[in-house]
Amino acid sequence: QVQLVESGGGSVQAGGSLRLSCAVYGYTYSTYCMGWFRQAPGKEREMVAHIDSDGTTSYADSVKGRFTISQDKSTNTLYLEMNSLKPEDTAMYACAFNWGYCSRLRQGSNNYWGQGTQVTVSS
Repeated sequence: QVQLVESGGGSVQAGGSLRLSCAVYGYTYSTYCMGWFRQAPGKEREMVAHIDSDGTTSYADSVKGRFTISQDKSTNTLYLEMNSLKPEDTAMYACAFNWGYCSRLRQGSNNYWGQGTQVTVSS
């Protein structure tokens, strides 16, 4: 099965930047979608961004212009570059993988999940 491991979380002041990484194991270069989700205490899980096997990206309105999702196929790594961080970005961030189209990933249908990495943004 596909396994994912996140890293790069931490604490930063508002306006700062962080880069999250997700090492992806066990997938082949077929049709897939990968993305980042986040969840803060008392809030629902939110899709932050995703990228498919062709490199097409999509972002939540709340992070457009500030976050960039990318993948390095040579190292099987998914990234999330987060700039101009705000306190409302504070959450547990997890990467996810799904075979097929990104609609499946967004729906959470049989997603593979990483364990999550905490991002805390102080005002």
